[in-house]
Amino acid sequence: MAAFDTMAALLLATILLMTTTALLPGPGVAEAGYNEPPFSCGPSSAEASQGYAFCDASLPPAQRAADLVSRMTPAEKIAQLGDVAPGVARLGVPAYKWWNEALHGLATSGKGLHFNGAVRAATSFPQVLLTAAAFDDDLWFRIGQAIGREARALYNIGQADGLTMWSPNVNIFRDPRWGRGQETPGEDPAVASRYAVAFVRGVQGSPASSGGTAAPPLPLQASACCKHATAYDLEDWNGVARYSFNAQVTAQDLEDTFNPPFRSCVVDAGASCVMCAYTEINGVPACANAGLLTDTVRGDWGLDGYISSDCDAVAIMRDAQRYAPTSEDAVAASLKAGLDIDCGSYVQQHATSAIQQGKLTEQDIDKALTNLFAVRMRLGHFDGDPRTNVYGHLGASDICTPDHRNLALEAAQDGIVLLKNDAGLLPLDRTAVASAAVIGPNANDGVLLIANYFGPPCESTTPLKGIQSYVTNVQFLAGCSSSACDVADTDRAVALAGATDYTFLFMGLSQRQESEGKDRTTLLLPGQQQSLITAVADAAEKPVVLVLLSGGPVDVTFAQTNPKIGAVLWAGYPGQAGGLAIARVLFGDHNPSARLPVTWYPEEFTTVLMTDMRMRADPATGYPGRSYRFYNGRTVYKFGYGLSYSSYSRRLVSSGTVKPAINTNNVLASSLRETMTEEGVVSYHVEDIGTDGCERLKFPAVVEVQNHGPMDGKHSVLMFLRWPNATDGRPVSQLIGFRNEHLKAGEKANLRFDISPCEHFSRVTEDGKKVIDKGSHFLMVDDQEMEIRFEA
Repeated sequence: MAAFDTMAALLLATILLMTTTALLPGPGVAEAGYNEPPFSCGPSSAEASQGYAFCDASLPPAQRAADLVSRMTPAEKIAQLGDVAPGVARLGVPAYKWWNEALHGLATSGKGLHFNGAVRAATSFPQVLLTAAAFDDDLWFRIGQAIGREARALYNIGQADGLTMWSPNVNIFRDPRWGRGQETPGEDPAVASRYAVAFVRGVQGSPASSGGTAAPPLPLQASACCKHATAYDLEDWNGVARYSFNAQVTAQDLEDTFNPPFRSCVVDAGASCVMCAYTEINGVPACANAGLLTDTVRGDWGLDGYISSDCDAVAIMRDAQRYAPTSEDAVAASLKAGLDIDCGSYVQQHATSAIQQGKLTEQDIDKALTNLFAVRMRLGHFDGDPRTNVYGHLGASDICTPDHRNLALEAAQDGIVLLKNDAGLLPLDRTAVASAAVIGPNANDGVLLIANYFGPPCESTTPLKGIQSYVTNVQFLAGCSSSACDVADTDRAVALAGATDYTFLFMGLSQRQESEGKDRTTLLLPGQQQSLITAVADAAEKPVVLVLLSGGPVDVTFAQTNPKIGAVLWAGYPGQAGGLAIARVLFGDHNPSARLPVTWYPEEFTTVLMTDMRMRADPATGYPGRSYRFYNGRTVYKFGYGLSYSSYSRRLVSSGTVKPAINTNNVLASSLRETMTEEGVVSYHVEDIGTDGCERLKFPAVVEVQNHGPMDGKHSVLMFLRWPNATDGRPVSQLIGFRNEHLKAGEKANLRFDISPCEHFSRVTEDGKKVIDKGSHFLMVDDQEMEIRFEA
């Protein structure tokens, strides 16, 4: 989305946080405070009395939408092609605002959600990257479900002008400097895909799992939109801006890295929208790319919904990218490529002249509008009063509920990653902490906790408040005026640390260093943070605890090796309950279980051009590659790294059903095409095996996990696949599954992983085709392996 006024948003959030107690909705809110939600086709309406087919809820949504579009004039049609769509009074069509945000809670950064009525706040969950660290798709589903419920509730009381949520962001966090990496589920396409499925199903009101392609319900609880397709992961780096960046991407990287989350959104989750990115992909803007929008998203994947542009993406085709010579050419190129709606008013302004010039037809517009109105039909906007449908009972008392607040706390706790814990410094015994120093610019900043794309939170607990709930004698010093830390109050910080029992440092980043429109140029902590941390650690009697609040990774090698820094935690941007979640981890009321969803690179990685889109390493030129799958350089912390207060063992076991060899002759009626690599490895095309064959090749694998104590805790098990070698474009390893289980101290459990060779054993060739190599494949959990042979 286009960057919004950050300072104005921060000011608004600050005001709301200061008055949060008075803003909470609840069952006692007077009915008179509500507005009527917009709708059409009520029993006594003119449109219903006319017998228009678009009012017949028994007909398929697309048929109803086509009927409505056929009754509109050309001018009325064109007016619907922007995110602010006016009503059509003569047909009873209410006005609608398509742009609404719900990245980690209902947000005010779109145009359609309002918190100026009976409801003044909504649940603010952790920023997505922290939530992803839980490796728990049930948690992700419940968060999506809660957000969808709150969206529908806000709509029902007349404080929302739309139910189309332009979330989630499932772009791959390719480069650690990317300012919006915080919004994503991380660097791994398998994790991003599973996050996409869980979150989208939750928002739209689908079941958590359908065992296959999701069939979204009617009506949709809310509409989810997966963004930004595709290969978008640069804001503004060294003068290269996202509006004019031409991403040179191989077919191999598109197929096995950038596109999988979007495919899962559509195929497995049934998302009702995909948003195309600003990015030019190999010279063609994503929003004018028919191969992407029409052939792939709507054709191969089968999107049942609409395609939106990122904000002003059509305008920049002419203004910044110089792809289209005129405004009319930009509008025609995008709509003919498969775009349905423009975030902005550019298409509304120029579509008429594009038709007059013969560059666009009314049929092109009809196609787009049918897709748009079909989604509004599925949301129930043309079924009469939405308060009479299956979601009609939702209202103010369903926003900021105790369950949602508890879920925000659970998500924050489950996402906090313990990076260092020398000599078992943590957890602390609250009765043994006589006094505490809380130092750092991120210790008492409620706005920082809710990151970007936020709305006013139900409540806010900063880290300082969290620690004060455990320790009576707490002294606080910011140490810097902001996270930029241009000037550090080192002397007072050192004195405070030397005079108290335990010292907690809350450092890291903020939206001033990483945000939409802003990439980083360094991976080090800003300003004088590192020198301040080191000075405080040297002065403290006991080893200090360092808590990092940030989206992207930071190079804290100095903290790894400093014995006076006894513990390090990464707490992301943890949302409204973040301070309490951190305190509960520090004092042992929650056993940390999260794992990093991104690689933490050293500062020397910044010599790599951010504009180089290649995932795979190139040893000949010294290019190190990207993500744990291909990177061959030094790391600060690896993908999947995370400590716990308990000791766990994980063991790959054979339950008697694991296949030591997979013989495709048992499942195929026809022969397979063979592909020979340069190394002489024979591979088989997945498309030849077919859907039925792939289904019959599936088998289970079992991991025995045991909590050896001393605390109960949730534990995540990650299973990887490796090939006999990492040549010919194969990843070093590939995550193929993750499961988690809450285990009491001493408890043991068997976790089943369903293995699909077509999905998990396959790799992508340079031409973008999936193949399975003949021979050995190794399932890996930690340093244990189980060999599975694939033969034909």
